[in-house]
This record gives sequence, structure tokens and C-alpha cells, in this order.
Amino acid sequence: MSDAVLAALIGLAGSGLGSVLGILVSSKLTQYRLEQLEKKVEVHNKVIDRVYKLEERTEVQEEKIRAANHRIGDLEEAVRA
Repeated sequence: MSDAVLAALIGLAGSGLGSVLGILVSSKLTQYRLEQLEKKVEVHNKVIDRVYKLEERTEVQEEKIRAANHRIGDLEEAVRA
């Protein structure tokens, strides 16, 4: 083989190896970023669940307050009569 062909083959092998290693590193970085995003989404979902539960509790408390106000109103009317 001539020196030019050998140099071209070595260059081709180096380029191929560099491309494969670059793809592997990029894939690992992408996987890491996805894992971090999944963690953030999980935290966000937990917050949304807690807010939903708080809204439910608030609605129950407001209903209890409305019922208590209604009973107080009925008692005031009974006292006036």
C-alpha cells in the first residue's frame, strides 16, 4: 500500500472513532438532562397534587362556613321572633 492510502485509512478510522465517541458522549449528556427534567417534572407534579388537595380543603371549609352562617342566621331570626 502506498503511504497516501495508508494515511487516508488512518484518517478514516480516526474520523469514524471520533464520530462514534462524540455520539456516545452526546447521548450520555442527553440522558442526564432527561433525568434531571424528569426529576423537576416529578417535583412539579407533587406541587400540583398538593395545590389540588388544598383547593379541595378550602372548598370544604367554605361550605362549612356557609352552613354555619346559615345556622347563625336561622338562630338570629328565631331570637327576633
